[in-house]
Amino acid sequence: MDRYRITEGIGVYFVTFTIVEWLPIFIDETAAEIVTGSLNHCVQQKNLCVIAYVIMPTHFHAVVFDKDFDPKRLEKTLTEFRKFTGKQLSNHVDTHFSENIAAILRAQPRTDRERQFWQQGWHAEGIFSQSFLEQKVDYIHMNPCRKSLVREPQHWRFSSAAYWLDGKSVDVEISDVIWG
Repeated sequence: MDRYRITEGIGVYFVTFTIVEWLPIFIDETAAEIVTGSLNHCVQQKNLCVIAYVIMPTHFHAVVFDKDFDPKRLEKTLTEFRKFTGKQLSNHVDTHFSENIAAILRAQPRTDRERQFWQQGWHAEGIFSQSFLEQKVDYIHMNPCRKSLVREPQHWRFSSAAYWLDGKSVDVEISDVIWG
């Protein structure tokens, strides 16, 4: 059981979804766009709010909450997001990556599917204060810099850094949140 999970009384979460075997699937722009498209669907149709996000080559981080701070609905939304993107991304890997990469996904079968894209668990860490929120957002935005992928966080395309640092539009609809 993942010790980090969504619970009553906590409204905002830092989550991490990691690809099985840390495969670098998100070096492919279309794969990253599957994630951003699904996030936007969840924002528009499932009451998900995204404060910050970054899609790294092997994983995805976000700070999220449910519009009405409903923990059960947030958990359901994130579960559905993982299922949908896992299937879409596995299909994408089958048709656009080498057979060796696709075979790794098939080597991770679950009882409910023939392939597994995401590692189990999502490391949902509750955000309790403005300073902790800022720490997590900074961590998310600096991730591409720490990995020497870009020099400035706002230069990483699949991130909310350009929104927060330069006021520019990004691929995912961002929620402006004021802690109160």
